[in-house]
Amino acid sequence: MARPDELVFAPLGGVGEIGMNLSIYGLGNRHQRAWLAVDLGVSFGDEEHLPGIDLIMPDISFLEKERKNLMGLVLTHAHEDHFGAIIDLWPKLKCPIYATKFSAALFEAKCAAERNAPEIPVTVVPSGGRVDIGPFNVEFIPVAHSIPEAHALAIHTEAGIVLHTGDWKIDPTPTLGAPTDEKRLRELGEEGVLALIGDSTNAVRDGRSPSEAEVAKTIIDLVKSAKGRVAVTTFASNVARVKAVADAARAADREVVVVGRAMERVVQVARETGYLDGVQNFRSPEVYGHLPQDKVLALCTGSQGEPRAALARIANDDHPEITLNRGDSVIFSSRTIPGNEKAVGSIINNLVLQGVEIITDRDALVHVSGHPRRDELRDLISWVKPQLLIPVHGEALHLHEHAKLARAAGVPRVLVCRNGDLVKLGPGDPGIVGEVPSGRLYKDGTILEDSKSRAVVERRRMAFSGCAFVAIAMTAQGELADEPEVDLVGIPEKNRAGETFDDLVFDAVMSTIEGLPKARRRDPDALAESVRRAVRAVINEHWGKKPPCLVHVLTV
Repeated sequence: MARPDELVFAPLGGVGEIGMNLSIYGLGNRHQRAWLAVDLGVSFGDEEHLPGIDLIMPDISFLEKERKNLMGLVLTHAHEDHFGAIIDLWPKLKCPIYATKFSAALFEAKCAAERNAPEIPVTVVPSGGRVDIGPFNVEFIPVAHSIPEAHALAIHTEAGIVLHTGDWKIDPTPTLGAPTDEKRLRELGEEGVLALIGDSTNAVRDGRSPSEAEVAKTIIDLVKSAKGRVAVTTFASNVARVKAVADAARAADREVVVVGRAMERVVQVARETGYLDGVQNFRSPEVYGHLPQDKVLALCTGSQGEPRAALARIANDDHPEITLNRGDSVIFSSRTIPGNEKAVGSIINNLVLQGVEIITDRDALVHVSGHPRRDELRDLISWVKPQLLIPVHGEALHLHEHAKLARAAGVPRVLVCRNGDLVKLGPGDPGIVGEVPSGRLYKDGTILEDSKSRAVVERRRMAFSGCAFVAIAMTAQGELADEPEVDLVGIPEKNRAGETFDDLVFDAVMSTIEGLPKARRRDPDALAESVRRAVRAVINEHWGKKPPCLVHVLTV
């Protein structure tokens, strides 16, 4: 009798971290499997640790090798951490993509806004619909989240059903879109769910995430009571929040001015797909200065402190059309993503110095998370009754707490894994059975680099300790043809004793050359290495840091 095919799962991003989501499911045996990819997202660079890096993406080298067996890529929703890497990485895979209408439309608009974006076809699947992708039958189950058309995926296979939750919460009163489909999730629980691959973002928080309806009510009250101009910043993709802001503006007899390209793009897509039906038309930034102060509301990008976004430019007083003054208000209808605190704090401080009133989620219920807290996680487990639960979409603490909660809720098997672990889901006992290549790619300008890239490593070192450049001209006989040239970048001018580093380095170069035998002086590589070591040593002696040193030897 033939052995049934194994169903395996491997996270290539999004486990042990928040962001950069990519999961793969395989069906078959050790020698050949059909693969299904779920999401292909980014996380964002940190200037302190990754200077010059815009985006971080998952390493897809494993999928490139398995390209002929990759049946398709399915999108749970259209947040950047779930679909932001597609434009850069899809040309290496060229597999079919499946998404619902809003996600597909937002992706199309994103491609249209990018220079030289490849033509990437997307197959649109109805919300609640099912599609066959190779041996996988994928069902899109509506869930509440902070963007329209978020879906959990029920992946039906001959080895069993896997529920991949994507990002979700339980919101009985969403202001936009369908609530989480409890009925269908309970039905799946009755059919039998082999594994639940679940969002852990808020697994450390007790209770339940509040509803969008409560935020909408708070925003109406705040906008109605505001005296001067009002600006609201939120995630551009949070269309429910955009609608709440529009409703608040209408209640307060204010015009909405949309500021920022990302916000304009989402608003356009939301109107095209029917999510802003009945919402008043918004105005462009040019009219802002012509409206009375108590009749305008600016809806801005930049809630995460992005330096080129609208709110940063307003806070720096260099936006061509939008200004704020003493007595005006800014509502941060968002949470600060870890790592962005400094950038957001800088914007808030600049606005405060201009006399602007700041309202954040510390002051009022102006933001709620799109992810489930602990009581919601328990509800889902009770509906779905999985045989196995694997926490994903979280850092180590989130995964640990989600796993602990699942065990306490009676899930028979709970397994915590890492990016790159190959997990057998069934049939038979689940467990980690191997490893697949995983890692990170860095988007550096228009170039993709791997995480060991020389450019990234050297730039990080240069950001910490500057760089020394030395040019030496030697004759064929091993004599100096001219004085060495020294250029120090990002290195202090003087040491604690007041001696200039230029002189210290020049002297070190000269004494090194003079102290070498002629044979080594005639060898450009040996000479360059001796000078490099001497320069780094003298700077370290007087500064305590060893900068990279580039030595160019020219033979004349």
